[in-house]
Amino acid sequence: MIRTDAGGLVLVRRAIDPGYGKWVFPGGYVDRGETLMAAAIREAREECGLDVRLDGLVNIYSYAGPAPVIVVYAATALGGELCADDECLETAVFATATIPWGHLAFRSTEEGLRDYLRGLLHPIASSAAR
Repeated sequence: MIRTDAGGLVLVRRAIDPGYGKWVFPGGYVDRGETLMAAAIREAREECGLDVRLDGLVNIYSYAGPAPVIVVYAATALGGELCADDECLETAVFATATIPWGHLAFRSTEEGLRDYLRGLLHPIASSAAR
């Protein structure tokens, strides 16, 4: 979950299945040997071109069946240029009132956004968030 300095939330529209054409927050898989926090920072840069600072852990989401475990961090954009990679049709910044709730890709996307917007944020060690 990335907040811009103007207060908007960054979402990307997926160019891959599952969820083709639907909106999610930037994210992806953790590489072997990589920490969760390093992966979150890397994926923000790769998917939407932004350098971020992790501000805290929103929540961890796990569902029955083959779905992966989703770890959602809150982050602030520090720099970079907003763009979309080959896994995204587009990248956009949404005010809270304009979040496309009916067009979100996954249950974890909706739950993560709702938890973040209601202020759920667990602290993380500042040295780990770099």
